[in-house]
Amino acid sequence: MQLQAIYQNTIKFAAKKHTDQNQVIPGTNLPYVVHLSNVAMEIIIASQETKQFNTAFAIQVALLHDILEDTETTFDELADEFDEEIAQAVLALTKNAEIAKEERMNDSLNRIKKLSKEVWAVKLADRITNLQIPPENWSTEKINEYHKQALQILTTLKGGNEYLEKRLSERIQNYLKYCQ
Repeated sequence: MQLQAIYQNTIKFAAKKHTDQNQVIPGTNLPYVVHLSNVAMEIIIASQETKQFNTAFAIQVALLHDILEDTETTFDELADEFDEEIAQAVLALTKNAEIAKEERMNDSLNRIKKLSKEVWAVKLADRITNLQIPPENWSTEKINEYHKQALQILTTLKGGNEYLEKRLSERIQNYLKYCQ
């Protein structure tokens, strides 16, 4: 299947699932699919800068990365619609709600590190796209914590994708203006 067809099939599936939940980008009225397409765009550009990169796999994971966490979609449904490898990647990118909140990021990053560098790239791309102007309802504490998590992601996934690491490092630096 051509890359364009893979992208279209995946984004349609993800858009329906997130729209069914009336999900928007926090602090905006934009449909959540805009965030998903921004993460995929980071992956597409990174794939052009990265040798031996499974672009089709990474795009699918990018477009689906929040589907288990934010929708009613199950792991089995995802595996049936796409495949087991994609479902496992999305599961690794999904925070485990059954453990303490302060342990979730570390747990997810540890699971991500056991998978291919494309999964690492999706996590980096996700945080790149999320490091924008914080929603107005975020406290200073939440903004500072988000910055701290971005540094944790960058440090933990070092060596995963040089291009995206550089992009994330720049975004982290720019995000400092919102921190106190």
